[in-house]
Amino acid sequence: MRVSTTSGPDRTARGGWLLAAAGVAGVLVAISLDHGHARSAASQVWSPFVLVAGLLLVGLVAEGDGLFRAAGYRIAGLAPNAVTLFAGAAVLVALVTSVLNLDTSVVFLTPVLAHAARSRGHDEAPLLYGCLLLSNAGSLLLPGSNLTNLIVAGHLHVSGAAFFGRMAPAWIVAVAVTATVVGVLERRSLRTGAGGRTEPPPVALGLGLAAVIVVTILVVVLRSPALPVASVGIVVVGIRLATRRERPDQVAGVLGLPVLVGLFGVAVALGTLGRSWSGPATLLSHLNAWGTAAVAAGASVVFNNLPAASLLASRVPPRPYALLIGLDIGPNLFVTGSLSWILWRRAASAAGAHPSVARASFLGLLSVPLSMAAAVGMLSLTGSH
Repeated sequence: MRVSTTSGPDRTARGGWLLAAAGVAGVLVAISLDHGHARSAASQVWSPFVLVAGLLLVGLVAEGDGLFRAAGYRIAGLAPNAVTLFAGAAVLVALVTSVLNLDTSVVFLTPVLAHAARSRGHDEAPLLYGCLLLSNAGSLLLPGSNLTNLIVAGHLHVSGAAFFGRMAPAWIVAVAVTATVVGVLERRSLRTGAGGRTEPPPVALGLGLAAVIVVTILVVVLRSPALPVASVGIVVVGIRLATRRERPDQVAGVLGLPVLVGLFGVAVALGTLGRSWSGPATLLSHLNAWGTAAVAAGASVVFNNLPAASLLASRVPPRPYALLIGLDIGPNLFVTGSLSWILWRRAASAAGAHPSVARASFLGLLSVPLSMAAAVGMLSLTGSH
């Protein structure tokens, strides 16, 4: 496993509080400039952040029960070698992302795959990088697969089946290209490791498992699962705190409220700007599908994809599906691209892994242009922009 070169906890915490301050300032400025547009922007983007908070709380309880470690050992037992394990993990990540959404995939599968690799003596790096990049690339399929999809799809008024029909070809090629790039570039890591087995760790089949099952059902069944999922997370963590199996500082560290608050504030501010200023809408109206995807990818890296979606989809976008390709795949370019990077790093750290952000970005720089080009090309072939 490559050693991370990222900053220490103190510097990360300071960055989170600075982001929170910027977000609060952005909301205050947005309200002062146009209260109505600020309220509209907030109503468009609040649910993703509430959903993420609930998923993080459930993930904390499940990890404490050893559920992820046990799942990782079971998955590893089905794969005869590291290459097969990587291929199976790629399919698993793509499917879980599509059904349960990007953030659920990153929070739940990152520790599962880390433990799966360790149980066989393999390098965990390819599985961890694949989990992050494939979660983003694989989030094109359904409106609920990526929370940015929900922001943009609010303008489309199409069924989930219609959305699936238009995005399925792009999803297939995006997943295939991303998995191929990661697999090829990490082939040396896939060949390393003793390939042995260790005994599975003990697992408590109780509160954590129940919470994961309930949350999975809520995400699949409900069109707006944010509040129910958050409620489940609050209840199970409350039980753990009451029984002293979790500490308040652990809960606060997993949630990372400064970062969530900061991103929410930035999203509201940019959403208000997009409603008050015609610049973004005018720019998109002059771009073709390729240009739309490229602008969306760049905006994701600069602003984060949720605020970028709030800005670029504050009015009805002329090429919404091309816009989503940039918003969903583009974040693989850099750590600022999406909240999934932060969730991925936290989930990996909780599982005792420390993946390199620099290496993940390198893989993203090579995979994003290829996967975006393939996805936009499929949109062009099927006539869906």
